[in-house]
Amino acid sequence: MREFIDEDLSGATFERTSLEGAHFRRVRFTDADLRHVNLSGVMVHGAYLERTRLRGVELVDVSIDGDLQNVTINGVDVAPLIEAELDRRMPERALMRPEAPEGFRLAWATLERLWQGTVARARTLPPDKLHESVDGEWSFIQTLRHLGFATAAWVGRGVRGEDSPWHPMDLPWDEAPDWLTFRADRESRPGLEDVLELRRRRQDMVREVLAELTDDQLAMTVTRTGDDWPRLDNYPLRDCLLVVLNEEWHHRLFAERDLTVLGAEPSTGRHQTEPETQEGQ
Repeated sequence: MREFIDEDLSGATFERTSLEGAHFRRVRFTDADLRHVNLSGVMVHGAYLERTRLRGVELVDVSIDGDLQNVTINGVDVAPLIEAELDRRMPERALMRPEAPEGFRLAWATLERLWQGTVARARTLPPDKLHESVDGEWSFIQTLRHLGFATAAWVGRGVRGEDSPWHPMDLPWDEAPDWLTFRADRESRPGLEDVLELRRRRQDMVREVLAELTDDQLAMTVTRTGDDWPRLDNYPLRDCLLVVLNEEWHHRLFAERDLTVLGAEPSTGRHQTEPETQEGQ
């Protein structure tokens, strides 16, 4: 099996070539031209598609989970339609776009309540199941570890300005840049209670920040430099908080989806629906 690693194949031509079963990691397809190709069974994860044009395609049994903006299908921008339908299915979803301090506090309280049901559902599974991946996605434990990283990054570092807010259990996203100082053991298997204890401390931190949040703070920008995440230059503080709300909201939906596959008992809460986006710090 041939391997192409750290090679520049810009401008290369592939014609009547089989790439069936090939693996692409950290590969740039910017401005690539694909014509008369068979993409059946393709899994695309963590991709960025801007100015992408699909012409004369047949989409059959296709599942798309992502952030949709200006997505036109057969002349119709479907993004607003999907947003409205998701808000209809999950009324709490609209709370995740707050404008004022009180709205942020309500959104966070809502997330904590919803996550209580999800964690209770996870507890109905044997401990080993919480380390099990579904369809190549993060396990339940890994999901909680990643949310710990996201909170430390965007609230601990982004809002509070802490230089190194990390804990060994924190888990960056898989496509994190090589220059990121913090490194984690993706395959470690901490227990649920250990992860939840760290998560409670991080939740307390967010709650404390939001309790003191003012309109003036929401109008501020922050700058964070160095080889840590995130690197920010006059970045809106409000957007730091929105990232955390977004991460918490979507990853709970991912967790609920996978718990169903793993056989966890349905929770007594509402809105166990399909997730609509992937994490993207």
